Amino acid sequence: MHSHLLCGGTASAVAARRMRNILGSVLGRDGWMWRTHEVKLISTSSGGTVMIGEIAYKLKTPQNPELVPVKHISDIMPQMVVQHLRWIMQKDLLGQDVFLIGPPGPLRRSIAMQYLELTKREVEYVALSRDTTETDLKQRREIRSGTAFYIDQCAVRAATKGRVLVLEGLEKAERNVLPVLNNLLENREMQLEDGRFLMSAERYDKLLQEHTKEELDSWKIVRVSEDFRVIALGLPVPKYKGNPLDPPLRSRFQARDIYYLPFKDQLELLYAAGPNVAAERVSQLLSLATTLCSQESSNLGLPDFPVDNLLPALRVLNTFPTLSSQQLIQRLYPYKSILGKDGHSAVEGVLSRFELLDGRQQLASGTILNVSTSKEAEGRADVTVRVGDKDVTFQVPAGTKEPRAPNSSSTFVNTPSHCQLLAEMMQSHMVKDMCLIGAKGCGKSVIAREFAEMLGYSIEPVMLYQDMTARDLLQQRYTLPNGDTAWRPSPLVTSAIEGKLLILDAIHTVNLGTLAVLSRLLHDRELDLYDGSRLLRWDRYQTLKEQLQLTDQQLQERSIFPIHPSFRVLALAELPVVGPTSSSINSSKGQQWLGPELLTMFLYHTIPPLAKAEEMDLIQGLTPNVPKEAAEQLLHLTHSLRKTNDPTAQSLASSLSTRQLLRIFRRLSLYPEESIAHAVNKACLSRFLPSLARASLEKSLSNCSIQDTPDPAEHTRDNRCVVKDGVLTIGSVSAPVYNSNQKIKVPDVLFYDNPQHMMVMEDMLKDFLLGEHLLLVGNQGVGKNKIVDRFLHLLNRPREYLQLHRDTTVQTLTLQPSVRDGIITYEDSPLVKAVKLGHILVIDEADKAPTNVTCILKTLVESGEMILADGRRIISDPREAEGRPNTIMMHPDFRMIVLANRPGFPFLGNDFFGALGDIFSCHAVDNPKPQAELAMLKQYGPDVPDATLQKLVAAFGELRSMADQGTISYPYSTREVVNIVKHLQKFPSEGLANVVRNVFDFDSYNKDMRDVLIEALHKHGIPIGAKPTSVKLAKELPLPEARMTGHWTINQGVNARRKLLCPTETHPIHIKGPAFLRVQSFPCNRQESRALSFSEEKTHWQIPMNEVNIICDVTSTDDTLYVAMCNPVSLYSMKERGETIQCMELYDVFPRTISGVWQPFVTIAPLGSPLDGQVVLHEEQSNTVLHVDMVTGAVRRLMLSPDSDQTRSRAPNWWSSKEQQGGNKMCRDFAHKNWLLFYKEDGNQLEVLDVLEGRVHSISLPINLKSVFLVAEDRWLLLESNTNKKFLLTKPMHMASEDSGVCQLHSISEDSVSSGHGVSSSAEVSVPQMLSSEQLPNENLSAALGQKIVSPNRLLANTSFFAQIIVGFPDLMSPNEVYSFKRPVDLSEMKSSESGAHTFFRGGLRNSTAKRDNCISLLSANQVVRAIPPSKVPMKEIYPKDVTPPMTAAYLEVTDLTSKKLKYIPVPRSMTVSPYTSWLSKVSESDVLIAALGSGSVVSVDMGGYVRVWETGLDTLQRSLMEWRNMIGTEDGRPIQITIQRDSGLDVSAPKHGKFDPNNAPHVGGNQWAGGTGGRDTAGLGGKGGPYRLDAGHKVYQVSQAEKEAVPEEVRRAAREMAEKAFKERLKEIDMSEYDASTYERFSNAVRRQVQSLRIILDNLQAKGKERQWLKNQSLGELDDTKIIDGLTGEKAIYKRRGELDPELGSPQQKPKRLRVLADVSGSMYRFNGVDGRLERSMEAVCMVMEALENYEHKFKYDIVGHSGDGYDIELVTVDKVPKNNKQRLKVLKTMHAHSQFCMSGDYTLEGTEASIKELAREEADEHFVVVLSDANLERYGIRPEHFAQVLMSDPQVNAFAIFIGSLGDQAERLQRTLPAGRSFVAMDTKQIPQILQQIFTSTMLSSA
Repeated sequence: MHSHLLCGGTASAVAARRMRNILGSVLGRDGWMWRTHEVKLISTSSGGTVMIGEIAYKLKTPQNPELVPVKHISDIMPQMVVQHLRWIMQKDLLGQDVFLIGPPGPLRRSIAMQYLELTKREVEYVALSRDTTETDLKQRREIRSGTAFYIDQCAVRAATKGRVLVLEGLEKAERNVLPVLNNLLENREMQLEDGRFLMSAERYDKLLQEHTKEELDSWKIVRVSEDFRVIALGLPVPKYKGNPLDPPLRSRFQARDIYYLPFKDQLELLYAAGPNVAAERVSQLLSLATTLCSQESSNLGLPDFPVDNLLPALRVLNTFPTLSSQQLIQRLYPYKSILGKDGHSAVEGVLSRFELLDGRQQLASGTILNVSTSKEAEGRADVTVRVGDKDVTFQVPAGTKEPRAPNSSSTFVNTPSHCQLLAEMMQSHMVKDMCLIGAKGCGKSVIAREFAEMLGYSIEPVMLYQDMTARDLLQQRYTLPNGDTAWRPSPLVTSAIEGKLLILDAIHTVNLGTLAVLSRLLHDRELDLYDGSRLLRWDRYQTLKEQLQLTDQQLQERSIFPIHPSFRVLALAELPVVGPTSSSINSSKGQQWLGPELLTMFLYHTIPPLAKAEEMDLIQGLTPNVPKEAAEQLLHLTHSLRKTNDPTAQSLASSLSTRQLLRIFRRLSLYPEESIAHAVNKACLSRFLPSLARASLEKSLSNCSIQDTPDPAEHTRDNRCVVKDGVLTIGSVSAPVYNSNQKIKVPDVLFYDNPQHMMVMEDMLKDFLLGEHLLLVGNQGVGKNKIVDRFLHLLNRPREYLQLHRDTTVQTLTLQPSVRDGIITYEDSPLVKAVKLGHILVIDEADKAPTNVTCILKTLVESGEMILADGRRIISDPREAEGRPNTIMMHPDFRMIVLANRPGFPFLGNDFFGALGDIFSCHAVDNPKPQAELAMLKQYGPDVPDATLQKLVAAFGELRSMADQGTISYPYSTREVVNIVKHLQKFPSEGLANVVRNVFDFDSYNKDMRDVLIEALHKHGIPIGAKPTSVKLAKELPLPEARMTGHWTINQGVNARRKLLCPTETHPIHIKGPAFLRVQSFPCNRQESRALSFSEEKTHWQIPMNEVNIICDVTSTDDTLYVAMCNPVSLYSMKERGETIQCMELYDVFPRTISGVWQPFVTIAPLGSPLDGQVVLHEEQSNTVLHVDMVTGAVRRLMLSPDSDQTRSRAPNWWSSKEQQGGNKMCRDFAHKNWLLFYKEDGNQLEVLDVLEGRVHSISLPINLKSVFLVAEDRWLLLESNTNKKFLLTKPMHMASEDSGVCQLHSISEDSVSSGHGVSSSAEVSVPQMLSSEQLPNENLSAALGQKIVSPNRLLANTSFFAQIIVGFPDLMSPNEVYSFKRPVDLSEMKSSESGAHTFFRGGLRNSTAKRDNCISLLSANQVVRAIPPSKVPMKEIYPKDVTPPMTAAYLEVTDLTSKKLKYIPVPRSMTVSPYTSWLSKVSESDVLIAALGSGSVVSVDMGGYVRVWETGLDTLQRSLMEWRNMIGTEDGRPIQITIQRDSGLDVSAPKHGKFDPNNAPHVGGNQWAGGTGGRDTAGLGGKGGPYRLDAGHKVYQVSQAEKEAVPEEVRRAAREMAEKAFKERLKEIDMSEYDASTYERFSNAVRRQVQSLRIILDNLQAKGKERQWLKNQSLGELDDTKIIDGLTGEKAIYKRRGELDPELGSPQQKPKRLRVLADVSGSMYRFNGVDGRLERSMEAVCMVMEALENYEHKFKYDIVGHSGDGYDIELVTVDKVPKNNKQRLKVLKTMHAHSQFCMSGDYTLEGTEASIKELAREEADEHFVVVLSDANLERYGIRPEHFAQVLMSDPQVNAFAIFIGSLGDQAERLQRTLPAGRSFVAMDTKQIPQILQQIFTSTMLSSA
């Protein structure tokens, strides 16, 4: 900083000033004299003369001497002032009006007053404000005894009586007010409202020569005194805020610049004020002040230094010479609070230049030792403060009550920093009014109260609000009982007269133009009121009294009152907006409230943020029994949030103010078991935070190790509410029921209890008992009102109800004025009634009212005080109320419950929570959880089927989560579901699909929205849009007759060879492990399949697998499905109705290769209770047996035989063409009993594994095995390997270890019917593919065989029979009959013909049998289901000739033995198929695997991992079809008829029955025959408009609904052609080929939805910005309640109307937001695009930005920059050339693609981010955003994540976000852990990128809405 900063003006002036400074310091204080003028008073007989220099002015004796200013002239009169006075005198003698212009401060006013005091002129002073109207200047009407009189106001009084009119603050007045004075200023003329005319003195005197005075009076002409002058005081406007001067007005004034006094004069004043202060220090302070007022400093955006406050500051320094200068300057100029980073450094630079910095030494801390009433002076107190180690005693003003010793209050805990603050406030209090600055809820009001009590002051709290007018501050009109109008002084005025401490709360909300009224009160302690009374400073009043020898009584009659010497003002304000621009939601839309004008009014004290230890002491002092650990955790969290400079964290920290913390701790000390996480989430309303902020909060919570422990007893918790013996108990909280005498006001509401709302009510009750006021926030329709009404009903509390809206004003909240017989009366609003009577006030829709209105609730809630418009005040402290008139005692039972919608989109209300959230206890009310909602809906619709309710709950749940993510804008709520259910309850025949339209028709015109909705509804099986006719069940074919084909006989002969004993041995198994593997869970995106048509398929979903995975086994227990994959081996488990899919990858356990290529093949056996959720895996070749726990991820290897560890030297390749020895097999039929059987093909040993006991029983056999079927637990069917001969092995039920039980083997002989017993040709020995382990139920058996029969039986299937039933097997020893349903052709003999659709995938020939037979039995449904390839299906029978069969993976062949029918259900082809086709063909001959699920369902999994659940059982299908039809609604196509029932007995004309046809020929249509089909008006089926249905047994022709509503084809064609033509025209216009167009469409369609929802949000924000405001003082519109008295008196401008509010003058222009997207176009993007489509997704994201921001360029300036190995500033879109149409946008996308294809490798993510942040920070904008798209390859290039985090957060002005595209391994997740929360996202699925971008936009746009 160079010295020229100190000077302004021309070079000569500079030189002179510099000269003066040098000489001044050389010659000391009195050495240098400038050319001076002197002021002389020369008395003469006629009155006297004032001489200033050579100019003389003759004095006149004033008529009203009490109006002449006194004691304004100071003892030292600086030269500069004398020169100003001399100039004013010149202008006065010339008769000109003057305008004193200059920087803010009292100097201009004091010069004007000094002049008037010198010349003994009477003064009419008026402080202009934005509320001043012309009536305040000219004439105002008042009613006296029923008649309206005009009372002259200041301008008219001054003109007629010859006074001087002082107008202060011309820049504050509204533009159209001051021109009223133009003519008075120029020609001294003015027409008055009451008909009089003011005329200038000369003209009047001329007229007087010709006419008499009486004549002129009768013409109502009034003379303007020749002594009338106007002195205007104003600020130069372009530099300061305000309205610029009107040119005509400006031309009528002579201006004089009154700058601060010159350095020299100022120094002298300061030396006089601070004799104890070192001269050097004084000049340093002054030099600093002068520097900070220079032009250069204002160019830096620094506000002017309040030079005038140096005087009081020096008086403080004089008493406390040890005070540090920097601290003193902080009080005068709190630069740390008002300036940004640059401002700080600039100010501190100047400070250090003048050696005013504190340096490093410890600041002396101050403490107040004691306060005592002063002996000498009345109204003073002696205060002793210890500063450092010295005690200083000084006098300060004090109140009328007895001072209280410091630290003696029970409600105030003194911490060191507060102690220091109070001591500093005492020092400032000695000299001037103060302002306390602090964040929300940090204890400003508490400190103010403590300060007042220490000094014995009475407090007068005044809550300021934004719409406050000058009248509200000073005086309001009211009517006397006789109807006269009068003025009532406001609390501010009464406290000034009574000497109280006035607390102006929320001074930052009030408009500057209104506050200006107070500047004279604050600087000079003088005030002129509307009714003409004046308040004077105490000493001036006393002087006046002595000079004029008047008594107090006489002065009061002249309406002059003294201001009490003890009166002080203490303002409270929130922290100012830091920095020049910022879009914070501050008082006046992001303006800095603490400007140069306010700086001159107060000394500022900032409340220091509490240190952690201090806050801890404070909390323990106020809530003694709070759990210590909880307190520490919570403070740790709060302080870590307060420390960061991230705006998100800051806003979270503001929700955790000290006040909120105390509330949390008060609650915790009563309910110590509550979780802190719950309290924090409640305080921050985390449920409704934007997703970024929510993520940030969750991360902070986990960093501070605060876990939200889910309440283990949550499900078992008792959520009942009981009222018993006058005590209400909700959950675990009890409260006495209130005895109310006003029963009528207690709400009573239909309320169905549900657990979730009970928990909210329990929570509310806890807070209610603590005495809190409650705030409930939630979406629309979640039951806020119901909960509150129910709550009050249970407590039996009467309520008052207030609904707010955008037009609510402070007046309507409190009192409603009305006029009765000419007298104003006030009706109490519900608020006042509730306060009086102790009712509960329910305020609904609080977010609709402007926050400046709802702010007045703050004092009511906090201090229990509030001033009403009629002068009454609400008081909560009974001691205060005693003896005071006009008070309303607040009833101790009064409480407020406020309801508001959640902040942000789509409600876009005002942010009630942000403004007032921390004075209430907040509760987020959410839609009930699915279970709770279901229970509640059941009560609304007891007859609605459960399935319907479940579907509704699920569908709405999904829609809500979509609304939370921002995919759709409207949050669907419980209210909508309840309405649907009510409808269904009343009209059960209407289909659900129709009824849901009652909710969704709102969205029917928005195509994107409609698609989203329909998709969601279909997904949950709500068939919206389906026709009753669209039933697509498979065609049924007849099944061949059941024939008895033979017997099975179990041989039990004596022959030893027939009966073999098999030895058994038992040994324990060896367990290796466990190893713990990760169990991943994926969301299961289940779709209901019966959305548009009804078929056997119930639901389907996709397993998240890789395309190389091969599915090799599917099995299920009750409702859990397990799928095993090989290559690599992994295991998936999912519940049929569950939300997630669990997955374990086991490739670490099965290594890829063991010497050569090895293709594992796995079978799963799920275990039963008590091992639920655990499975055994068996791998065929290596015979590996693993025990896997899907819950914990533990894997153990079970070694069955001791020798199985040595793997054979070489594992045979089972895919090689050589047939090698068989694999190992596992039988899992009894896995649910926890035992399994293993055998090896061609082996002769069975191994039985008992999982629970951990043993293996080995059974040795005399035969070689082919396969084993477990027919029952103790009977097994064995097949010998070469002969296929069957044996039955019986074993004891429980193999006890002692006697190794004996197993017996019986051979079975099969006889066919033809050849009698015994002779069996081995050719016919069949190999079963499936043999059931249970028997068919008896009724099914009887149905299948067509005879009544009860017998053990087994169901068997093989290739040549559809099914075989063996009756009597295995329990009866007599020959068992075999009944068979024979196939026409054996399956194994059918060639799987290689032609046909599926070979497209297959390639190679099938050279071996498949591993899986895909054949299952559903015993309860009496069905056998198998999956067979299309080539083995009799297509000709299923499909008509001309229909091409669909492409399928397989067919499910369903053999139904009850109805004797055969069905082939097509399974759709899988989307993807593994490239390993030959391997696939080993697994199964068709592309699917099937398993039974539950009793009547089959689940199929195709090779692409698509799971489908099929319903095959006949009766279940029938039931489902009924339900489905009901959901669609019975729409039988007849027109609806309107019938009016008359009682005349005549029938309304009706449709006819029609003629009867004797031949009963089918009639279709024709309107005459009865029993036709598809006709109309006659009785029949499926027609239109017949009277009833008449079935004559014909096939029905349905006239479909679609046909009835269809648009003719040619119309549709015309529409299509028109659209195509327009499309081609558009392409031609922008010169784009159709190929390009379709390429662009591909990207554009992918993000269409996101673009849509972003644009909706942008539109809404724009609409919100355009909302109109109330314009006051209009001459037409609606009556303004505040002006009702002015209306009585007959004024015109008493209306208000809504209009566009011009931006406030001086308010910064709304700048656009600045966005930069930094896209990764590096080589790796192109390379890995094939893996996860990352490049295309980035292109989609870029496309989305370009489309969403189209036409919002004025709001968002955006550019898109790429970064790659070629550099980090590849321009894709520049700010000034944004792409306007699809062609240009496509070009950008193409550039991206081409660049990443051809660029160098390398990574410049870091540099790019850094450069972008720096570049954007330099640009002017409302907000800056940088979004970085990158793949997380940072580590590869050696970039540390911490470094990246620093870069992201490097500039607090720029919001930088990083989106990492899922990369290899868990790189991205590791990155995200190190990066700041809410700023980094990992898109594992690239589809999420556009969504994340949308999230970022949404939350940031809303933060500034």
